[in-house]
Amino acid sequence: MRGSYRADHRGRLFNFVWPFARYAFTNLTVTIVGVPLFFIFNRTRIIGRDRVPQGRNTLLLSNHQSMIDSFLVGIGAFWPQSLLKPYLVPWNPAAEENFYRPRWLGLLSDLWKCIPVRPGRRDLRALHRMRQALRSGTMTLFPEGTRSRDGTIGRGRPGSALLILANRPAVVPVTIDGMDRVLPIGRRWPRLFQKVYVVYGSPIDYGDLADEPRSRDTAQRLVDRVMDVLRRQQEEIRQLQA
Repeated sequence: MRGSYRADHRGRLFNFVWPFARYAFTNLTVTIVGVPLFFIFNRTRIIGRDRVPQGRNTLLLSNHQSMIDSFLVGIGAFWPQSLLKPYLVPWNPAAEENFYRPRWLGLLSDLWKCIPVRPGRRDLRALHRMRQALRSGTMTLFPEGTRSRDGTIGRGRPGSALLILANRPAVVPVTIDGMDRVLPIGRRWPRLFQKVYVVYGSPIDYGDLADEPRSRDTAQRLVDRVMDVLRRQQEEIRQLQA
């Protein structure tokens, strides 16, 4: 596909085969592992899925509680439509130190549509790749930049908002709750029989900020707006649990 992100540049044959391998492997993982884990072995409730646009250049901004949040956010928004529309399988920027070491894990991460981000997160090459990938597909991002240890939603970083200001995507606020019990920090294997919620909000209106200078201050105000919505959605979840 013209203008689409290439995970590697090892020749025309590789670049021709790789998207098919990535599509097949990701959907196989989601169907065989992800869907049973979240909806059979754990009790996951999806709220607001109908608010998520089903087009390209759609960005899902979510709070972050576990290493496998991106699978849940993508499944809840786009599966099983993603089986017939490969562009709905979200891209996932991923920390190199967690998803690309050892090398076999890096291969799996590439197949799962991850974009490696160097430690420190100020990776302009990764940001360029993210811009290319988002234009022709969908993406999941975690503005906090790190997982929460207690489930609370922290302060968002401006990096995700800089991507928004550059690409002007549809921005969907996503709040997850309960994944810190399924796979907390330090645990290798998911727990079962937990209650998990995923809330998809209406796309964020950021037109007033999009017309301002593309600065760090503008980006911070934009991401703060998103984080406020995520916190309100978390309060709605807590009221459902009460």
